[in-house]
Amino acid sequence: MLAYLIRRLLYAIPILIGVNLITFALFFIVNTPDDMARMQLGVKRVMPEAIEKWKAEHGYDKPLFFNAQAGGSGKLSDTIFFTKSARLFVGDFGRAEDGRDIAGEIAARMGPSLAVAAPTFVLGLVVTVCLALLLAFFRATPFDFWGVVLCVAMMSVSGLFYIVGGQYLISKLWRLAPISGYAPGIDAWKFLILPVVIGVISGIGASTRWYRTIFLEEIGKDYVRTARAKGLSERLVMFRHVLRNALIPILTGVVVVIPQLFMGSLLIESFFGIPGLGSYTIDAINAQDFSVVRAMVFIGSVLYIVGLMLTDIAYTLVDPRIRFE
Repeated sequence: MLAYLIRRLLYAIPILIGVNLITFALFFIVNTPDDMARMQLGVKRVMPEAIEKWKAEHGYDKPLFFNAQAGGSGKLSDTIFFTKSARLFVGDFGRAEDGRDIAGEIAARMGPSLAVAAPTFVLGLVVTVCLALLLAFFRATPFDFWGVVLCVAMMSVSGLFYIVGGQYLISKLWRLAPISGYAPGIDAWKFLILPVVIGVISGIGASTRWYRTIFLEEIGKDYVRTARAKGLSERLVMFRHVLRNALIPILTGVVVVIPQLFMGSLLIESFFGIPGLGSYTIDAINAQDFSVVRAMVFIGSVLYIVGLMLTDIAYTLVDPRIRFE
């Protein structure tokens, strides 16, 4: 197992380098350093001298990948890519274009993002798995039919509808929760309850339908028929055998959500005014702040790789027959 994890860590290095290169290339295909200078200076007519001064102050006066005028290793190190992107591998996120420390901003905003994403993830997983088990238990009945119809209808609706509709109905009409905003400390729950509820409801349709498919596939296997032949009740068969054996594909789907726990939800945080990492990323994209965007993409890639490794470890706990050599 240890050798397998070491190999996965080694595989992660070229993946992260590739992600970094692609992010860097895409950003500078859309924007040039001159465009970034004009955006940050915030005036329509910018003198060339002001642009060159801004580029020099922020380190964008160098070549992108290769500096032919430098000598030795400086041909690669004295470039925008090395000074802006390669430092991410040693945990140096640098500063945003407005001068604020990116690592400090990430540390400050991670709490609000986790406060929204963690309960949404846990409650959503419990609710959807239970609903899927219920539909599988009453399979081929009107309850199952209309449950699937409802799931398809819910997954066909845009997430923006749930956000805007929830804000209008619960906050504006019923006045049960604040429409937006955030307060640190014990009063945070007032601002988090509506985003969490909307996050759970918006994911019920797709997740429940998927988990139901997994459970129905397990129900048709030989070990389930053997358990029924031994006289076990349908409830015990569903919860003791079917659910346990369906955990592997469930864990595979859960790993996709792990980066979101830390990175935050872009839409929910933006619409509800929560100062998390999701809204931080949206603001950076709008401001064309490459320093913040590359840092957030890099962190998301690292979290996804870590999530895959944790999933592999969880496989061995769920099914002891699985061994990674």
